[in-house]
Amino acid sequence: MNILIVEDEHYTAQLLKEVIEQDTDFLVVKMLASIEETVHFLRKNGSKIDLIFLDIELADGHSFEIFKHIDLAVPVIFCTAYDEFALKAIKNNGIDYILKPFKDKTIHQALAKYKKLIGTIENKIVHQLDLSNKRSTSYQDRFLTQHREKSIVIEIKDIALFSIEYETVFVYTNDGKKYPLYKKMDYFESVCNPKYFYRINRQMLVHKKAITSFEPFSNRKILLNLRIPFSTKVIVSRLKVGTFKKWLGKN
Repeated sequence: MNILIVEDEHYTAQLLKEVIEQDTDFLVVKMLASIEETVHFLRKNGSKIDLIFLDIELADGHSFEIFKHIDLAVPVIFCTAYDEFALKAIKNNGIDYILKPFKDKTIHQALAKYKKLIGTIENKIVHQLDLSNKRSTSYQDRFLTQHREKSIVIEIKDIALFSIEYETVFVYTNDGKKYPLYKKMDYFESVCNPKYFYRINRQMLVHKKAITSFEPFSNRKILLNLRIPFSTKVIVSRLKVGTFKKWLGKN
């Protein structure tokens, strides 16, 4: 698995690399020291990174600035000398929060947590990162979220819909549960396969299998009936009704 380290103290970065690579499932493919170079690198190679170790206090600012420039789906383990950023870390893909000076055991525990989140490793051979510009079209198959102190993996096959509520995107699962996701709806629309997901209006992105039926609504809109309970009416906007019906009828 390919790991990116973002740390402006060279000695700390090198030490972290040595500890991580004691586990042969992981390979540190790049070490960076600033927000600017990290944003530039991830724009080209973000899809090839599996996990990021990220210092919070960098020379050119707080590393949270990185998330303002790119939509990043990669889980992050934050390493910092400060404990006041934990909540903000959770909202920015954080799956663990390690205080400096760190111990080898703490790093290995964090890596074990990551393995548990993504499931059994199917391929034990870690391939070198290919930094070419060639990319194949692919869609995300899982999302990470946080419930209290617990990190949760949500598989795409378990998702019924995404909904914007009070400026936050929430994901609803097929078993009726609801979790917050801290990215824009446009991001989720771009990483979900359009064969299965459709943006029925500005607030909602719905999975095809979540729809049981639909019926006419006012002003030439249509009302969807879903397999899961939902507190408000699920409406397809008037301008999208035609394309929605074509999408729903496709195999």
